[in-house]
Amino acid sequence: MNRRLALLVLPLLLVVAGCTAGKADDEPAPRPPAAAERPSPFRDCSKLGTAPTSTATTAPTTTGTTAAAGGKALPELTLSCFTGGAPVALRDVAGPAVINVWASWCGPCRKELPAFQRLSERTAGQLQVVGVNTRDSRGGAQSIGEDFGVRFPILVDQGDALQRELKRNAFPLTLFVDAQGQIRHIDATGALDDAQLAKLVRQHLGLAVPA
Repeated sequence: MNRRLALLVLPLLLVVAGCTAGKADDEPAPRPPAAAERPSPFRDCSKLGTAPTSTATTAPTTTGTTAAAGGKALPELTLSCFTGGAPVALRDVAGPAVINVWASWCGPCRKELPAFQRLSERTAGQLQVVGVNTRDSRGGAQSIGEDFGVRFPILVDQGDALQRELKRNAFPLTLFVDAQGQIRHIDATGALDDAQLAKLVRQHLGLAVPA
């Protein structure tokens, strides 16, 4: 009886041993390669210190604007560029320039960003359009750039340093900077459209935006 039982059990033991050995001998399945980091949709910041090829005389200060419109210099801040590379001293950004402070979670910011991209395209060689992304995640900012076709250079200010220096906490916030690097106007009225941007550029920087 014991011999018959042993004959029945032995094949089962061999089968189990064979399966275990087979698994041990198999090479582990290769791990899928890590997803490559998506390339940034934004331009790099290497040319921000180069003045536009065609500049115009700065428009005179208008009445009813903020104190900064009288010609206050940009704050002495150094910010990183979204695409990497050397940090950028804000005062080294060659004007005339329009600097837009934004975040991906800000509804009015998302609404107006395409207008800033069109402004960048229409005034190429005359005006620099620069974004300052703040209080945001890298993924959120990148997605907005991809979805809305934003291509102009983006600086990163996660510590709110620029807004604190300007004593402004509103979103979105847009600075109009003349060819001498002086802030001529700060706008915090909400989402700007193409017509409003063209008017503000003409009024504070003396540039006509092509239609």
